[in-house]
Amino acid sequence: MSARPRIYLDYNATTPTDERVVEAMLPYFTSEFGNASSGHEFGLAAREAVERAREQVATLIGAEPNEIIFTGGATESNNLAIKGMTRARRTRSSSIVTCVTEHRAVLDPCARLEREGVSVTRIGVDRDGQLDMGELGNAITEETALVSIMHGNNETGVLHPLNEIGEACAERGVIFHTDATQTVGKLPVDVRASQAHLLSLSAHKMYGPKGVGALYVRRRNPRVKLMAELDGGGHERGLRSGTLNVPGIVGLGAAAELRQSEMAAEAVRLGALRDRLRDGLTGELDALVLNGGGDLLPNTLNIAFGFVDAQALLNAMEEVAVSTGSACSSAEPEPSHVLRAMGRDDESIQGSVRFSLGRETTSEEIELVIEKVVRLVRHLRSMSPLYEMHKSGQ
Repeated sequence: MSARPRIYLDYNATTPTDERVVEAMLPYFTSEFGNASSGHEFGLAAREAVERAREQVATLIGAEPNEIIFTGGATESNNLAIKGMTRARRTRSSSIVTCVTEHRAVLDPCARLEREGVSVTRIGVDRDGQLDMGELGNAITEETALVSIMHGNNETGVLHPLNEIGEACAERGVIFHTDATQTVGKLPVDVRASQAHLLSLSAHKMYGPKGVGALYVRRRNPRVKLMAELDGGGHERGLRSGTLNVPGIVGLGAAAELRQSEMAAEAVRLGALRDRLRDGLTGELDALVLNGGGDLLPNTLNIAFGFVDAQALLNAMEEVAVSTGSACSSAEPEPSHVLRAMGRDDESIQGSVRFSLGRETTSEEIELVIEKVVRLVRHLRSMSPLYEMHKSGQ
């Protein structure tokens, strides 16, 4: 087993569970172990903890507690939102609009529905990863049941304009779902301001435990109806049957409350560190391309290192944990669909690295990473005849 990396810059993949979150969870593994569906004292204590967490999550995103459905994670939330919404309205509409740079947890459910006969329109993005609001508006028709557009991209950090998208959907009377997995807990997210009807989030992206997430489902103006994906007991308003993961839900709630109070200051600090990393690398190395433009997540930097294989670079800096793309689909051999959609060629995609910073990231670590990456990129390029040709202008 390899040694644990000393510097972790892959926070978009997952985050360490906050010690305060773990402390909040621990009693619900042992002394407060009741099933939240039970009517006795143990069950009532568990139910009270679940409802407290529901309030904490709702507060973070500007929702009402009864609009929060607990799930096993953002992938399940996305599936419930997309499949549940479309199947519930199948007799009235059979069209979905989404974006080519969505996470696989959105694209794959859409593809599944497409195989069942649902029409799916996937709008493109420009070279900065930004979608065209005009193209989105044109894609929405009378047959559109759902628009699903993510808030922040997990690979590039590109932020889509939620409020504008929500307004466009509201004007046309279309249900709007957003996968906000990468932004909830990092940036202010308000379901009322964005006019979102459905929103997916996950605990482990904001210093909570893995295996638990939530789906916001609007209750009024309009009341959103979904068809359940899981049956067997009618838990969570009949939308997500199964014994509630009380420790995980408590952890999600605790993480949400902590992020509510801490994310603003952290966003400023991480934005400065991210900019220092960007400037340090671009100031020392040529033939770099920044993947992503416009409004970005404050913690994310995706760079294509020309004439370098990203995997070779990652292998050479074993003590620094970064990523070449989405951790959730890293087992797939195909190049990043996100960067492909942004017009990057194979060489650029193969040379792209994502740095994602987090709460434990320090300025000293950033300086060490700059020094190491610059040194290793220069070393790898020294063995590349193509780079020599590039330098000589051939």
